[in-house]
Amino acid sequence: MAFSYKSSFQDALSALKREGRYRVFADILRECGGFPKAAHHTDVAGRPITVWCSNDYLNMGQHPKVLAAMHEAVDAVGAGSGGTRNISGTTHYHVELERELADLHGKDAALLFTSGFVSNDATLATLSKVLPGLIIFSDELNHASMIEGIRHGGTPKYVFRHNDMAHLEELLAAANPAAPKLIAFESVYSMEGEFSPTAAICDLAEKYGALTYIDEVHGVGLYGPRGAGVAARDGTMHRIDIVEGTLAKAFGVMGGYIAASAELVDCIRSFAPGFIFTTSLAPAIAAGTLASIRHLKSSDVERERLADRAALLKAKFAAAGLPVMESPSHIVPLMVGDAALCKAVSDTLLKDHGVYVQPINYPTVPRGTERLRFTPSPAHTDAMMDELVEALVVVWDAHKIARAA
Repeated sequence: MAFSYKSSFQDALSALKREGRYRVFADILRECGGFPKAAHHTDVAGRPITVWCSNDYLNMGQHPKVLAAMHEAVDAVGAGSGGTRNISGTTHYHVELERELADLHGKDAALLFTSGFVSNDATLATLSKVLPGLIIFSDELNHASMIEGIRHGGTPKYVFRHNDMAHLEELLAAANPAAPKLIAFESVYSMEGEFSPTAAICDLAEKYGALTYIDEVHGVGLYGPRGAGVAARDGTMHRIDIVEGTLAKAFGVMGGYIAASAELVDCIRSFAPGFIFTTSLAPAIAAGTLASIRHLKSSDVERERLADRAALLKAKFAAAGLPVMESPSHIVPLMVGDAALCKAVSDTLLKDHGVYVQPINYPTVPRGTERLRFTPSPAHTDAMMDELVEALVVVWDAHKIARAA
């Protein structure tokens, strides 16, 4: 009897659905110039909704300078890049953008990738190949892309408890003193909204002769002088060996990158399959990102407004007795604690209240810590927040979820 491929696929999907973890994409149309407003495209009436879970943290995906730069690039050179970076896919837009990113982080060089996932995966895997015997020390809450990159490298790894410097030092001290080492961590852990102790990590790296690798995906553009990230805010950027970031969140466009020494960047450029064998970013993407970075290097308005919005939303949630998780950053999570319930709450908010926020379930977060993750932006008004809180209270009570008195 032939193997039943279809039933195997169906069984795997059924298991996801039983656990309440099956994902349904919301088909929306963002309103250019009107964000966070959007239309729910799959709804018959195309009802207006308010987006509360976008990673376009500063609304730069709607900024006139970004849009103008992208239109100008399309008119000048067309749509796609036409190839890999090695084969006709390096345009002057790419070269300028890499220079701008290197300058942002105070590094010798930078290298573009098609996404933040690819930049982490390709860089960490390649470092394992060019540094024989490398040992990687990874925070337990690191992003899936970092975990995949470390796994693909096949090098020995040790996972330290989240932000636990005593545990990290214990692992470093037990490792071969002569072996090359790398500490991989994030600046902002996006599901909790927590910062990493960058200075303490750098201290340990220097003590034990390790390289430092920081994922600034949720920090770049948002923190520090010129939006250079959490390490720049902490005064530790010059002590970080490799900065990885995204162009798709605070900068509002698409892509990923690393910034580091000229020799390290050249090694990744020369040996990473995830860089070598893929078509480069479209010139319009590079042009739009370039405009976004240059604007945010000289403007603090967006960052200050975001900080104000996040603080106000946290206060409103707390005042309504909603289980807002403590977060020092711009990320505002509400704990639910059950996958099926988390999805049901999200579905009800969208269907009955025009509030779009996605459930965050396993494997993104551990089972039993399922949550809704809100990302207020500079464009979210006080009135929008009040409407959101009213909707949440109604839905929370309807689903019989406890609220604080």
